[in-house]
Amino acid sequence: MMHNNNSTESTPTTTSPSSSVTLALPSQSQSSTHAPAQITKPNIIDTISNAIHVGLPKKTISLEDDNALFSNSDVREDIIRMIIQYLQNEGYNASVMTLQDETNVKLFDQQNKSMQVKRMRKSILEGDWTEVEKLCTKFPFKHSTEFLYAVYKQAYLELLERQEYQKAFTYLTKRLKPLESTFRDRTGGGENIAEEFKDLCYLLTCRSVQEASSFKHWDGSKGTSRERLVERFQSLLEIESSLLRPAPLRVPPNRLLSLLRQAVAYQIEFAPYHPKVVPHLTTLLHDYSCLVLPNSLKATFSGHRRNVKCVAFVGDKGDMIASGSSDNLIRIWSIDDPTNSLATLSPPTGHSSRIWDLSPSKSGKLLASAAGDGAVRIWDLKSLEERRTEKKEFQPPPCLLSLKAHEGDAYTVKFHPSQTHVVSGGYDKNLCIWDVRTGHLVKTFVGHQSSISTAIFNPHGNLIISGGKDSTIRFWDLTSGLCIRTLASHLGEVTSVDMDQSGSLLLSSSKDNSNRLWDLKVARPIKRFKGHQNTSKNFIKSSFGPTQSLVVGGSEDGYVYIWDIDSTNVLQKLGGHQGVVYSAVWNQNQSLLASCSHDSTIKTWWYDTSKP
Repeated sequence: MMHNNNSTESTPTTTSPSSSVTLALPSQSQSSTHAPAQITKPNIIDTISNAIHVGLPKKTISLEDDNALFSNSDVREDIIRMIIQYLQNEGYNASVMTLQDETNVKLFDQQNKSMQVKRMRKSILEGDWTEVEKLCTKFPFKHSTEFLYAVYKQAYLELLERQEYQKAFTYLTKRLKPLESTFRDRTGGGENIAEEFKDLCYLLTCRSVQEASSFKHWDGSKGTSRERLVERFQSLLEIESSLLRPAPLRVPPNRLLSLLRQAVAYQIEFAPYHPKVVPHLTTLLHDYSCLVLPNSLKATFSGHRRNVKCVAFVGDKGDMIASGSSDNLIRIWSIDDPTNSLATLSPPTGHSSRIWDLSPSKSGKLLASAAGDGAVRIWDLKSLEERRTEKKEFQPPPCLLSLKAHEGDAYTVKFHPSQTHVVSGGYDKNLCIWDVRTGHLVKTFVGHQSSISTAIFNPHGNLIISGGKDSTIRFWDLTSGLCIRTLASHLGEVTSVDMDQSGSLLLSSSKDNSNRLWDLKVARPIKRFKGHQNTSKNFIKSSFGPTQSLVVGGSEDGYVYIWDIDSTNVLQKLGGHQGVVYSAVWNQNQSLLASCSHDSTIKTWWYDTSKP
């Protein structure tokens, strides 16, 4: 069922699924100094209709180990150079200077070096030895002992030629003598250099430079001696540069934006839905995903013997589903095979009462469960992945940890973003933090006046947000253990809370028949989503849906509801369950919606482009 059917849909130019979409990231000509263009947000129904289903292409290359990919120091410096180039193009000159100083990466080292070389050549040919001395204190000359020795020697000989003996003596003692021993040791030509230095000293008593055997062919400042020094100086620079790190290539224009375009194009190419028209990017902080509105049943997963209280996609990848039921079982399913579960987590290592909540870790390697027996268990799902990808012999997922977490039912459990801790809440009104590596209780939070039905971490991992039967939502500081804020606008028990990716919006469900969207900057509700039923003893949950532009949730009337966040209108009611729908969750990578129900089934829903 589709609501808002009276809205007018645009008719975009369609393309085949294999055709490319030209991405429109801001060009460099769109400088930050220009006024931003006014963009009208498209109607959400029009946006949803601009999608073509192509399925999930098989990925043959995985680059999940970022540390290995970017471990090369040259690559890391290239990243800094691209950032510097972008900041320069945008006019952030002070930031560029700070970044260059902090990283010691100089984009214009080569240009500066070339400029110094030109100045040095010009000064030598013109006999401007004062300028030569200044340049000799700068890179790349100051580290070339051989070059310094040759330059000072030429200056010394010209001073003698002009019979400026006092200045020549100063040059000999303060410039040439300190370099003579160093130069001799570095080149290995000790005897020749020592003999030449003796001749340099001897020249102070001679009438002409040619009287010393080492300089009998020196033709003076008017001859070719300066040109020969410049030629030798060029070869010396080549030798010196070979001892340094090779100079980086020039950063191609707008290199960072080019890579971002490639990244977004890759995300679009490997998404299950392709846009028919050029997408308008609103953020680069999260992967691009085509906005779709589930409108059709994809699959029904049957196997549980009693109602299914909770469902979750396993990890960000989302190619497996975990479900927990009142039959005391946890089942793991492949999204492609609804007929047979991959694994069943059951006694003796499993729970002895109904499963209230499940929380997979971000990596999908661990699964936490909370049940009516008061226990929280941590399961190792790595064997399932090995079974599916490497065709290894099946081994049931082991229970790594069993915690007697609460007196009475444990209603909720959630992994910390670090994947090293979980938070649990239950009938005993306590929130508990557990270290999943050791099984130790880290901290207990006390404050709710009744049992705790839901708890999550914020995206930064420094806060816990909990909701309970006392109709309040509480925010807890993870470090101090203190309740720093309480929201009490709901008129019924709080059954679920969810937070958007930015951590600025909170979605809550309550038995007052409403789901509310909270602006946490002002700590008040700004949207209210109605139409569903949530009043009885059931825990009806809601969460953020596709691209976080939609809200999805269950209802006691057996429908899955989908609301538009901006208008709060019901966009879709998905019918198919034969009982209360407890929860609905969305996975961005699979572009699938999963729901669980009192009818003992799990269903997945997708956007079928052939249906209106």
